[in-house]
Amino acid sequence: MATAQSAYSQAARKKAGDPYEYQVGFGNSFASEAIPGTLPVGQNSPQKVAWGLYAEQVTATAFVAPRHSNQKLWLYRMRPSVAHQGFTEMPENPDMCADFSPSNPKVSVSPTQIAWKPFALPPDSEKIDFIDGLKTVAGTGQPQAKEGLAIHMYLANTSMEHRAFCNNDGDFLIVPQQGRLDIRTELGNLMVRPGEICVIQRGLRFKVSLPDGPSRGYIQEVYGAHYELPDLGPLGANGLANPRDFEHPIASFEIDQSGWEIVYKLMGTLWSCSQEHSPFDVVAYHGNYVPYKYDLSRFCNVGSISFDHIDPSIFCVLTARSNEPGTPMADFLVFSPRWDVASHTFRPPYFHRNAASEMMGLIMGDYGGRSDDFLPGGMSYEAGFTPHGVDYEVFSAASEIEQNGAQWISDGAYAFMFESCRAFTLTDWAVKRSGTIHYHEPKMWDPLESEFIERLDEVNAHLATLGLPALDKGNATKGNQGLATRKVEGGRVESNAANGSH
Repeated sequence: MATAQSAYSQAARKKAGDPYEYQVGFGNSFASEAIPGTLPVGQNSPQKVAWGLYAEQVTATAFVAPRHSNQKLWLYRMRPSVAHQGFTEMPENPDMCADFSPSNPKVSVSPTQIAWKPFALPPDSEKIDFIDGLKTVAGTGQPQAKEGLAIHMYLANTSMEHRAFCNNDGDFLIVPQQGRLDIRTELGNLMVRPGEICVIQRGLRFKVSLPDGPSRGYIQEVYGAHYELPDLGPLGANGLANPRDFEHPIASFEIDQSGWEIVYKLMGTLWSCSQEHSPFDVVAYHGNYVPYKYDLSRFCNVGSISFDHIDPSIFCVLTARSNEPGTPMADFLVFSPRWDVASHTFRPPYFHRNAASEMMGLIMGDYGGRSDDFLPGGMSYEAGFTPHGVDYEVFSAASEIEQNGAQWISDGAYAFMFESCRAFTLTDWAVKRSGTIHYHEPKMWDPLESEFIERLDEVNAHLATLGLPALDKGNATKGNQGLATRKVEGGRVESNAANGSH
C-alpha cells in the first residue's frame, strides 16, 4: 500500500504531466520486477529463468574495478539482445562530431566569447526524431580514448516509432528546454520535463517520444567516465543534489513481435540493425547501472552568508572525473532561484578568468548578467582563461547600490553550465551552419576605463602621508609607463619606475 507521502508525490508528478512511478536514490543497487516472482533468488543466472525468460548481463566497468566503482546490470527479458539481423552502416550525419582534435578540419578553435540565439527547431515539412535531430556544438577528446566529452543540441519534432537508440560512445546527460521527453528505456519509463534532467548511460537502449510536439534541449556526453555526485567536503552529509531526489524507472515491458530498428552510435558513426521484437521486453532487472532523472528545483543551494562569493563549484549537480586527480572532466552546474546574502560585496559575478572551458545554456526565465540575446534555447561559450564579466552599466550600478542584506535572485530562471578542465573545439555546424551564432562586442567593455589614473592626485596625496614618492601622472596617462613599482626588503621601501626613480 502506498504511503501518504508516496501518494502525494505521485499526485504531484501527474499534475506535472508525469504518469510514471520511480525508485529513488543515487548509486543504489536496484531490483525491480514487473511480474512478481521473476527475479531469481540467491543467484543471477539460473539454469531456467522464470516464465522462459533469458538472463542477460550488462557490464559497464572493468570486471576487476573496485567494488565501490563497479557498475553492472542483470536483465531478464523475453528475447536476448543478440537476436538481431546484423549491422549496416548508416549515412553520415554531417552535423554530428566525435573527433575534437584541432587537426580535424571539421572543427575550429576560438578564444573569443561566443553566443548562440535559440537554435531553430525543424520545419513542419520535415519529420525529425531525436536521433536525426542531434547536432554537435563542441567537445574535447575522442570516445575511443575514453577521455573527453561532447556537447550536443537535440532539435526534434517527431516521436521515435519502432526505433531505438544505443550510444556506445558515452553517457548522455539530457537537459530538456522545450517540451517533455517521454523516454522508454530497457529498464522502464522516464518522463522528463524542462526543469528536470536525465542521464542515460552508455550501451543502454532507449527511445524518445514527444508528447508536447516539437522539442529542443541540450546534451552533455562524457567518454569513459560516469557521472557522480560531487564530494561535499566541509558541508558534511547534506546539500547540493541530495541522493534521494534522483528517480529511477520501475521495470516495465511491452509485448511486440513486429520489426524494430536499433541505431548504434560508435565513435561518432551510426549503424543500424533490425530485429523482429521490441528491445523493451525486460520483465525484471537488478543492478546499479540504471538511468535516472532529477528535478533541478530540488537542488539545495549553498553560499556565503556574510561577504564575498564562493566559487561556482557550489552549484555542481553532477561531475565526471578525468584522468587527472582532483580535476573533473565534466561538471553540470545549475543556477536556479535562490537567496543571495552578502554585505559590502560586489554582488554580480566579478571579473574573472578561469582555467575551465564553459558552455552555458538557459532552460527558462531571464538570467541576469548575460547579454540581451541570452535566451532559452540558446547558448554561450568562454574558452579557458578568456576574460569575462559584466559591462560598465552593471558594474557601476552594483558598485553604488545600497547593501541591504538578502536578495532573491534568478526568480523563475534556470540556467546551467557544462564545464570541463579540457579545451573545447567548436564544430562547423555550430560556427557555420546553425544560423544563430553571434560574437560578443568587445566595445561593451570600453567604458571600463582606469579610474585609478584619473585619481592619481588622491593617490599621491596618500603616498605623501606615508613618506613615499609620488607617481608621475604625465607618464601614467601615456600608457601607464611612469607608474612606480616597489618592493619591501628588510623593512626598507625601494622605488623604481620605467623612466627612472622618483
